[in-house]
Amino acid sequence: MKLSALLLLAPVMLLQAEVRTMSLHDAVALALKQNPDVVMARLDLLKSQYGVKVAKDPFVPKLYGGSGAAWTTGYPASINGSPPSIFEARTDMSLFNRPQSYGVAQARENARGAEIGVAHQQEEAVYQTAALYLDAQQTARLLEVAQRQESSLTKVLENVRARVAEGRELGIQSKRAELNLAKARQSLEALQGDLEMAQRNLAVVLGFGAGDRIATIPEDQLKFGDMPETEDAAAEQAVETNKQIQVLQSQMQAKTLEIKGYKAARLPQIGLVAQYNLLAKHNFQDFFPNFQRNNGQLGVSITIPLLVGSAPRAYLGQNETDLAKLKTQSEQLRSRILLNTHKDYQQIRRAETARNVARMDLDLAREQLNILLAQYDEGRIGVADVEQARTQENDKWMAYYDAQHTLARVKLELMKETGDLVAMLQ
Repeated sequence: MKLSALLLLAPVMLLQAEVRTMSLHDAVALALKQNPDVVMARLDLLKSQYGVKVAKDPFVPKLYGGSGAAWTTGYPASINGSPPSIFEARTDMSLFNRPQSYGVAQARENARGAEIGVAHQQEEAVYQTAALYLDAQQTARLLEVAQRQESSLTKVLENVRARVAEGRELGIQSKRAELNLAKARQSLEALQGDLEMAQRNLAVVLGFGAGDRIATIPEDQLKFGDMPETEDAAAEQAVETNKQIQVLQSQMQAKTLEIKGYKAARLPQIGLVAQYNLLAKHNFQDFFPNFQRNNGQLGVSITIPLLVGSAPRAYLGQNETDLAKLKTQSEQLRSRILLNTHKDYQQIRRAETARNVARMDLDLAREQLNILLAQYDEGRIGVADVEQARTQENDKWMAYYDAQHTLARVKLELMKETGDLVAMLQ
């Protein structure tokens, strides 16, 4: 593409980027609808459902009809062995085919597993949406605190410069104030970039383009439902509701059906066959004294496998190996779920303690600021002391917000493990 064309397209591409303000509930609903992983899982489900129809095809009667012209000499016969006909119609279908019957059952189980896979991807999409929404909210809160801090340090710098000009402070104090303000502005710039990336990541999870952004609503706080009463109850619930374990169980059931199909390879197979031919008299008048224009056959075909070769036994061994592997994966996943549940409970207790300590630290900083404000009103201290206290209070606010965010993320992880997340956020 020429450079001029790219330059013409660039403004259009920029116009397509959009900032959407969305509640957590609306974001979750949109993720369930158009998250790329969920969409692909639905396509896999649709493909597996078509696979059921493919597996059932041998048991469905089919009708083929046609005609053709060819020169023949000698005994009347067509190239495929049937008598030369003006018109021919034939049909066939399986009546008893045990390997194929197991194949149909396997296809149905694969479809059921794909349906569970859709539910699993929905859970993952909801978790990613909620986690990124919390991250974006947290970054926005920290950005507000950083802006207040930058404003306070600006006032401190102005006050210090005035005191230096009056000869009441050393010049190094001005440099120290400038450094503190530069650090605050650096942190503010980093938080602005983090917020943009968090909003872009959330947009991608919701199925939008990488240039779009999802702005969160600060007042839309995540409210957690009732947690399981005990850690053991949570672990048991997590194992029972885990969609990955259910998918593995479905794959094991499908693999068992496939094994049964290979074991049934020596059973006889019975099919229905029928054929109709509309014959031309000139092809047969020199060979048969009696001629019937309409010729039809209806019956059954019976196939008895005598020597099936080594492939069925080899396929059987391969599938038994796969089944053992799936069982091992299921046990491994169960152990990991139990371990994650235990870890989540430990982290929740630690996060709650850290939040309480951060809150106490914040309350103390606010009381100290109130005392300094009273002293400032009495003329006992300067503006720099007050603004320095405000900066310290802002630091405590950041620590408190971080502790809150950590606790919310750990609870979110536990709700995901127990399978309650989608119901809680819908």
